Amino acid sequence: MATERVDRRLAAVLAADVAGYSRLMGANEEDTLARLKAVRKILVDPAITSHRGRIVKTTGDGMLVEFASAVDAVRSAIEVQRSMAEQNAAVPQDQRIEFRIGIHVGDIIFDDNDIFGDGVNIAARLEGIAEHGGVCISDDTYRQIRGKVDIACDDLGPQNLKNIADPMRAWRVRLTNQASSTAQCGSGIAAPAVLALPDKPSIAVLPFQNMSGDPEQEYFADGMVEDIITALSRFNSLFVIARNSSFTYKGKAVDIKRVGRELGVRYVLEGSVRKAGGRVRITGQLIDASSGAHLWADRIDGELTDVFELQDRITASVVSSIAPKIELAEIERVRQNPTNVPDSYDSYLQGMALASRGQGAEARRLFKRAIEQDPRYAAAYAMAAYTYLVDQAQHGAIADPGMRADAVALANAALKLANQDAFVLARSAQALTYLGLEYDRGASLVEQAIALNPNLSVAWLARCWVSVMRADAERGIESFEKVMRLSPLDPLKPFFVAGVAHCHWFQGRFEEGRELAREAIQIRPHLQPFASYIVNSVALGDLPEAREAARRLLEFDPSFRMSGAAAIFLIRSPEYREKFLGALRTAGLPD
Repeated sequence: MATERVDRRLAAVLAADVAGYSRLMGANEEDTLARLKAVRKILVDPAITSHRGRIVKTTGDGMLVEFASAVDAVRSAIEVQRSMAEQNAAVPQDQRIEFRIGIHVGDIIFDDNDIFGDGVNIAARLEGIAEHGGVCISDDTYRQIRGKVDIACDDLGPQNLKNIADPMRAWRVRLTNQASSTAQCGSGIAAPAVLALPDKPSIAVLPFQNMSGDPEQEYFADGMVEDIITALSRFNSLFVIARNSSFTYKGKAVDIKRVGRELGVRYVLEGSVRKAGGRVRITGQLIDASSGAHLWADRIDGELTDVFELQDRITASVVSSIAPKIELAEIERVRQNPTNVPDSYDSYLQGMALASRGQGAEARRLFKRAIEQDPRYAAAYAMAAYTYLVDQAQHGAIADPGMRADAVALANAALKLANQDAFVLARSAQALTYLGLEYDRGASLVEQAIALNPNLSVAWLARCWVSVMRADAERGIESFEKVMRLSPLDPLKPFFVAGVAHCHWFQGRFEEGRELAREAIQIRPHLQPFASYIVNSVALGDLPEAREAARRLLEFDPSFRMSGAAAIFLIRSPEYREKFLGALRTAGLPD
């Protein structure tokens, strides 16, 4: 049976809308429409036409435009936004017409003068994460304009775009002279912000290459690296970058000097893992990031039953190379073999891989299997407890009394087995605070964890959220800042920024809080940054802006309900808790 031929073509798609359109229309419909028509006639449409764009369709507050060239699309967007900035210079902030623009290059379907397909959808989603008066472009667009458009771009990293299956790397086109970590589109030369080196030897451990020939063994290589990072971080004399930032380089060809600049470290460890049968081979090389010089390289083979000894040998070799004053006695002191049962360790690593993807229930099954295989594996108990927190905090899936009781029992069992393990203390503290509502005990446990291992980002992150739950703003801000230095490229950074915004709300610093929440939303739209933005806006008396943020939150997550917010923001203080939930209701979020 014959099918009608579909007209496809490659195009640059520009999606634009007016930020805060509902608020502007609510304030003055006739004036807003008149000004929007004037802006389009005088500034927008001519800029599109001059760069050979075709306006496919318009809506009340936006438009969809097709270009044959990514360069034309970006140049048109820059001209529009710079002209609008000049136009708005003398206009009060709450009356400005500001566009958000997203651009993607991709395959589109052309039908009856309209365009459809993923290329269109991605452009629209990028527009949704663009800042007011800003331009956000896809990685495909960036590659097309690099070396051709004289403008700087900020790398926003992988973005989870609504209804787009896989995370997509995005870039912010910088239209002003603000300082940021950038790549210069005009030259294609990276110009990242340089972090100051710590006053102690500093190291990042990059993801090891899986040499097993089996993609299913990826979790094992990743788990090995995570354990080496944890082992190194136990040394008070070292500064160790957290796993989340190191793993942003996974699967990429890296420039070690650039890694050193972006993470603010002097040394980088890279390597590979080969697991076959009952044997494992670990290779590693330590590089001075400032010079590119190789300081140490080795290949270590052993039985799978000796995997922790192999890790210890790598750790000892690295430490001996970068901090020769550390004595062997200290190396021996920090050695901690969590289990002597290889199958239990394998189950634990598989669970960690699932937990890092937010798959709490599946991860919990594997952690409990690790416990069955080795009933004395403290970290497996702690992580099993932590997965209940992941389910509730990330997905608003309220744990029933039985789940909470199980989480508390698992955390207490972990602490009984290993009360001197900083990782176990930190994860257990979060579970006991969040699900057991043991706020003061949780705070005490995270302080113990940090005292034992001041470089462990997991411990500082636990301190962040325990502080937020206790409405301890100063301690929370201090902790978030520490986490962001230990993990400067962390994909969860928007949540850290939103946490600081929340702490500013506690302190009554609503303007600062709202601005930080705005930044977090631009990087990664999610419930937490939206909530921080809303409560700070309500506190400022800016209800139109709070309602606009609530509208965008519901657009991002149509299933959101206040019961989910109550499950996520478990602030101990009844006064703060009621103020927080009351602000969300004031903004119009549904019960």
